[in-house]
Amino acid sequence: MTIEATRPGNGVLLRSQYRYQNLVFWRTPISAFFSLLFPVLLFVIFALVFGNQQIDELGISTAQYYAPSIAVFATASAAYTNLAINTGYQRDFGILKRVRGTPLPAWIYVTGKVLVAVVVGAIATATLLAIGFIFYDVRIPISRVPAAVLAFLVGAAAFAALGMLLAALTSSGESATAVAQATLLPLAFFSGNFFVATDLPTWLSRLADIFPLKHFNGAFMTPFDPATTGLGFEWLHLAVIAIWGIGAALLTARYFKWE
Repeated sequence: MTIEATRPGNGVLLRSQYRYQNLVFWRTPISAFFSLLFPVLLFVIFALVFGNQQIDELGISTAQYYAPSIAVFATASAAYTNLAINTGYQRDFGILKRVRGTPLPAWIYVTGKVLVAVVVGAIATATLLAIGFIFYDVRIPISRVPAAVLAFLVGAAAFAALGMLLAALTSSGESATAVAQATLLPLAFFSGNFFVATDLPTWLSRLADIFPLKHFNGAFMTPFDPATTGLGFEWLHLAVIAIWGIGAALLTARYFKWE
């Protein structure tokens, strides 16, 4: 009987790998804090500092703006920053090399890591929106929920691919940490996650248009905007995010290093 004949099916392997990567995440308190608690603290602090007042430029309340925008940041952080840093350190410690030496298909190992990142982003998003709904009157019409879900899935997948690409291009966990923080945080400011992007200089706003975070922000926040007409799908934003994600996935497949 061959090894291939006795190997569990891909579905069983993927579920097992997801459970393993999920345990790894929850046993790393710093990752859990910055992916889940930190965005919630940001939202509550912004709501306390600014109050749930009307934002004149947008015609929506502070909470209605910051709940989805910080949810986008939390998702990007879980998918991009955590994946890049954790994968970088796992390579440093020789974990990736040992995994590569097993019969486990590489795509199952990577997919398990990505699924955990997406689920963590979903938990952070649901938590933020629940707090906004219960305490700050954040609302989204039922008809626009599919648009928000699609934007979340496309954005989370794209930033997971970018996180794996960053792990592929950096030489260590320390360098992945530095690059991840140095890229995501400035983009979050430029893309309107922490303050209204209309206050930016024109050149900086155009620079932010190049990168996917602003488009993720736009695609996810549109369904929450009371002025939105229709179902809230932002196809141009989604296309830009998808292009970044597909490009990152292709480059990761080419340059990813297991040791």
